[in-house]
Amino acid sequence: MKAVFSERQLSHVPEFFIAAGRKVANPEQPGRAERLLETLETMGVPVFEAESHGAGPRVAVHSPQYLDFLEHAHEDWLHLFGVAGEVMPSMRPLEAPGAYPRGFVGRAGWHMADLACPIGPSTWEAACASADTAVTAADMVAGGERVVYALCRPPGHHAHATRAGGFCYLNNTAIVAERLRALAPRVAVLDIDVHHGNGTQAIFYRRRDVFTVSVHADPADYYPFFWGHAHENGAGEGDGYNLNVPLPVGSGDDLWLDAVTGAVAAIAAFEPAALVLALGLDAYEGDPLAGGAVTTAGFGRIAGIIAGLGAPTVIVQEGGYLCDGLGHNLESFLAGFVAGQ
Repeated sequence: MKAVFSERQLSHVPEFFIAAGRKVANPEQPGRAERLLETLETMGVPVFEAESHGAGPRVAVHSPQYLDFLEHAHEDWLHLFGVAGEVMPSMRPLEAPGAYPRGFVGRAGWHMADLACPIGPSTWEAACASADTAVTAADMVAGGERVVYALCRPPGHHAHATRAGGFCYLNNTAIVAERLRALAPRVAVLDIDVHHGNGTQAIFYRRRDVFTVSVHADPADYYPFFWGHAHENGAGEGDGYNLNVPLPVGSGDDLWLDAVTGAVAAIAAFEPAALVLALGLDAYEGDPLAGGAVTTAGFGRIAGIIAGLGAPTVIVQEGGYLCDGLGHNLESFLAGFVAGQ
C-alpha cells in the first residue's frame, strides 16, 4: 500500500462553526491530518507528495460559478466588510431560486449549505491541495497500483457540485470517481463515513456508470438530515444505482459489519472496474461527533470485508476527528485492508 499527502492541506485552520445554535470550536483541524500522517509513518507506509493537476479535475465535478466563488470568497468578504474573519452565510434560499444573486452575501448563501463550512484566507489553497491529493492517488491506481490511500483534508463528501457544506468544499471522492470513470466503464463508490455522503450522491444521482453506496447513521436523527434515506435509489438513468444503508445512531461493530457486507455484495454484482472508498473514521465509539460505536478492531474487520472485492481501490479520507483512537483506527483499517486482499 502507498499513500499520498500534501502539506498545503494544513493551511486551512477554521476557527468555529455553529452547532445547536452555539458558536463552538471547529473540529476539522489540521491536527487530525497530522495525526493520521504520523500513523502512516509509524506503519512504514510510503507517503508520496501530491502533484498539482490544475483546474481540470475540479471543473469535471463542480460548476465554474461555484469554483470562482470559492476561490475569491475570502477576498470578496474582506473587500465588503473590511474586517478579517471567516466567510459564513447569513441566509439560504429555501425554495428553488430563480436567479443567481449579484451581491456577495447572496452568493455566499447560494454556495454554502450550512454554518459548518467557514471560508478562511487559506481554505481555497487547502481544498485544492486536498483534491490534488485525491487525483494523484487516482492516477497511481490507474497506473497499476492496487490500492492507494489519499490523506485528504479538508474532507469532501458533503460538497455538492455548486455548494460547500459540512466541513467540505471540493468533493474529493466524486473527483476521484470521475477521474477513474474516464478510464473505466463502471466505477463504484462506497462511503462508510458516519455521515451520509450527500454531495457525492447528488453528483451521480442520475447516472448509471457510477454506483454510489453509503453506510451511515440514520439521517432522520443525524447530519445531513435531508439526504441519505433508504428510499433514495437514484433517478432517470441512475434509478437503482444509488444505495443507502442508514443505521441507528450509536450502532456498533455487528450492525456496521452486517451493513458493509450487504453493501459489498451489491457492489460486487455491479462488477466495477475500480472502487472509490470514502473512509470516515468517525463511526468510532470515541469520536467527538458521537454518531457510532465501532471499535478499533471493528475497523479492521470492516476493511477486510471491503478488500475482498479485489477491485483496484482509492481510499479517500473523509471524516474522523481528534481523539485518542484516531491514529489506531487508521492503522487497524489499513492493516485489515491489506490482510483482506
